[in-house]
Amino acid sequence: MKEYLGSLLHHFQLPLQNPVLVFSLILAIILLAPILLKRLNIPGIIGLIISGVVIGPHGLHLLDNNAAINLFSTIGLLYIMFIAGLELDLNEFKANRNKSLTFGLFTFALPLALGFPVCHYLLGYDFNASFLTASMFATHTLVAYPIVSRMGVSKNQAVAITVGGTILTDTAVLIILAVIIGNSHGTLDMDFWIKLVISLAVFSAIMFLVIPRIAKWFFRKLENEKHSHYIFVLTVVFLAAFLAELAGVEAIIGAFVAGLALNKLIPHSSALMNRIEFIGNSLFIPFFLISVGMLVDVGVLTHGPTALIVAGTLTVVAIAGKWLAAWITQLVFRYTTAQRGLIFGLSGAHAAATLAVILVGYREKILDDNILNGTILLILVTCMVASFATEKAAKRIVVETPDDGSDLLPSNGQPAEHIIVPSAIIGGVEKLVELAIYIKDKRSAKPITVLTVVSNNDEAERNILKARNKLDEFVKQAAASEVKLNVVATIDHNPASGILRTSRELMADIIVLGWPRRAGILNRFLGDKFTAVLQNVEKTVLMCHLGQPLVAHKRIVCAVPPLAEFEKGFELWTKKVAQLAQELTVPIIVHCNSATGKAVQKAIERLKHTGPLSVVPFEEWEDFLILARHVRETDLFILVSARKGATSHISELENLPGKMEKYFATNNRVVVFPQQHPEHQSIEDYSDFNAEPLHIGIDAVQKLGKTIGSIFKKEEPEPTDKGQLP
Repeated sequence: MKEYLGSLLHHFQLPLQNPVLVFSLILAIILLAPILLKRLNIPGIIGLIISGVVIGPHGLHLLDNNAAINLFSTIGLLYIMFIAGLELDLNEFKANRNKSLTFGLFTFALPLALGFPVCHYLLGYDFNASFLTASMFATHTLVAYPIVSRMGVSKNQAVAITVGGTILTDTAVLIILAVIIGNSHGTLDMDFWIKLVISLAVFSAIMFLVIPRIAKWFFRKLENEKHSHYIFVLTVVFLAAFLAELAGVEAIIGAFVAGLALNKLIPHSSALMNRIEFIGNSLFIPFFLISVGMLVDVGVLTHGPTALIVAGTLTVVAIAGKWLAAWITQLVFRYTTAQRGLIFGLSGAHAAATLAVILVGYREKILDDNILNGTILLILVTCMVASFATEKAAKRIVVETPDDGSDLLPSNGQPAEHIIVPSAIIGGVEKLVELAIYIKDKRSAKPITVLTVVSNNDEAERNILKARNKLDEFVKQAAASEVKLNVVATIDHNPASGILRTSRELMADIIVLGWPRRAGILNRFLGDKFTAVLQNVEKTVLMCHLGQPLVAHKRIVCAVPPLAEFEKGFELWTKKVAQLAQELTVPIIVHCNSATGKAVQKAIERLKHTGPLSVVPFEEWEDFLILARHVRETDLFILVSARKGATSHISELENLPGKMEKYFATNNRVVVFPQQHPEHQSIEDYSDFNAEPLHIGIDAVQKLGKTIGSIFKKEEPEPTDKGQLP
C-alpha cells in the first residue's frame, strides 16, 4: 500500500514530469482560461499568458520548461508567423507595398532611435549592449493576430501593411543581431557579408521558385488525399524554418515566407485552410502563449530598485516607440483612429524575436541580468497592452466598415443567397461544390444545396437511398470548410423537371450545373436538360467544366458580350468572379468592348476588389477563336453568355459553348447565363410551356433555307479583264 501511495505521489511531484498529466493540465488551461477571463472582458490571449506565469517555474512551479513544452512552443510560434503569411492579402500587399516599406522603416527606425540614447546615456550601457537592446525595441511578434483573424478584419489595409512591416523589421533586427555577434567575436569581415547574402538568395530561390511548383504538383496528383495536404503543408513550414536558420536568420522568417509561398495555393475558404487555422488556434498557438508566460519572473521586482528601474524604462520605451510609429503612419497615410489602434496593437507585442535577441545577447555576455529580467517583464506587459488595443480597434473597424456588396442585400439587410448544385451523376459534383463554396456569400445563412434527381419508376425508392448515401460525402467536404450544406435527393419524371421544381421551392439564386454531354438528335429537337433549365429559370446559371484543381489557375479570363451591363444579373456575376479571383489570388482579364469594360471596372471598384483587373478590347464575336491566342492552359476561361431574347444576346453566342469544348478542351471553363428579368405571361395556363423546341425548329428552317438558296444561287463570273465585265 505504501509503495502504491509512493508511486501515486511521485506522479504529482512538482514540477510535474508525467507527460500525460502535463498535457492534460495544459489542455485544461487552454480550455478554461479564455472562458473564465472572457467574463471579465479580458482577451483570451492574456489569460493564457497569465496562466503561464502562474504555473511556470517562477510561479507555482507546476511545470518546467522541458523539451516537450519547448517543442510545442516553437511549433506555435512558427504557426503564428505561417498563418500571418498565409492569410496576407497578396493583392492588397502588392498594391500597398510602398506603405509596408514605409511603415517597416518607421517601426524599425523610431524605436531604435528612441531606445539607443535611453540605454546608452540614461541606463549607462556600452555601445554594443545599448544598440542590441535598442534593436530589440524595433521587433514585434504578431501575438494579437489571432484576434484580428477571429474578428474577420485580416483583409484590412492596416493589417496588410503591419504584417508586411513585421517581416521587414524582424529580418533587419535579426541581421543586426548577427552583425553585433560577429562584431563581438571579431569576425565581421567581407566573408561574413558574402556568406549572408548568398545564403539568403539561395533560401529565397528555394521558397519562391521551387516550393510553389512542388506544392502545385502535389495538390494536383493527390487531389483526393485531403489529409496528405495538411501533412505536406506542415512539412513545408518546418523545412522552411530550418532552411532560414541555415541561411543565417531566425526560423520565424522561414515560417512567414512559407506562408507567402503557399498563399496562392490555399484559398481562404478551402477545407485545408480551415484545418490549418483550427489546429493552430486550438492547440499550437495557445501552447506558445502559455510558454511565454512561463518565462516571466515577477520576482525580479523584488531584486532592488535597479531591476525595477530597468524593467520600467524598457517597457515604457518599447510601448512609446511602437505607438509613435503607428501615429506617424496614421498621419502619413491618413488612416482612421481605429486603424492606428490596429497597427499599434499588432506591432506592439514583443515576444519571439525580442526574446531571441536578448537571450543571444545574454549568452554572449553582452547583456546583463537586469536587461534579461526587464525584457521578460516587458514581454508580459506589451502582450497585454497589444491584446487590449487590438481587440478594441478590431471591434471599431467591424462597426465602422461597411460590408462589400451591401447594395445587393435584400431589404431586411440580411443576405439570403442560395446556391444549388444539381447533378444526376454524382461523380462530377465535388469540384462544383468546391466552386460553390468559393463564390458563396459568407454572410448568407442559407446552405449550399446539392441536389440529385432519380427517375420515378419501380426502383425509385432504392435509387433515392443510394443517392442520399453518396451525397453524405459532400456534407463532410463542406463541414471541413465550415460551410452549411444541404443534400436533397428527389423523385421526378426527368432530371430537368426535378431541378426546376426544387430550385423554385428553395428560391435559388444561382444554379451551378456540370458541363452537358453531347445531346442526340431527339434531345436536340425536344430540348435537353440544360436547355430546359435555362429557359424556365430566370436566375443566374453557371455551366462548368472543371477538370483541373481550381488552385492551379494563374488567371481568370472572361469574354463578355456587348450590352452585358444592362442585364439584371450583371452585378451578381461580376461579384462572383471578383470573389473567386480573391480566393485564388489571381488577376482578372476581361475581353469586351469599351462600354462594357468601363461598366465591369466600375462594378469591381464598388466591390473594393484589390486584385489586378485588365480590360482588353474585343468585338470580333464572329471570329471568337481569336481569343485562343490569349488564353493559356493555366487560365480559368469564363464566357458570359445570355438567354435568347435577353438584351445582350447575339446569335454568335449559340455555338460558342461547342467551340469552347473543342478549342479550349484543356482549360477549366465556365459559361455564365446572367439572371434575367422575369417574363410575365398573359395566359397563366401556359406558364409551363417551353418554347425552346419552337426556337430550334425555326432556326433549323432558316438554316435549311440558306443552304438551299446557296445551292441554287448562280455564281457570278469573275471579270476577264481589269475593269471590264464579260
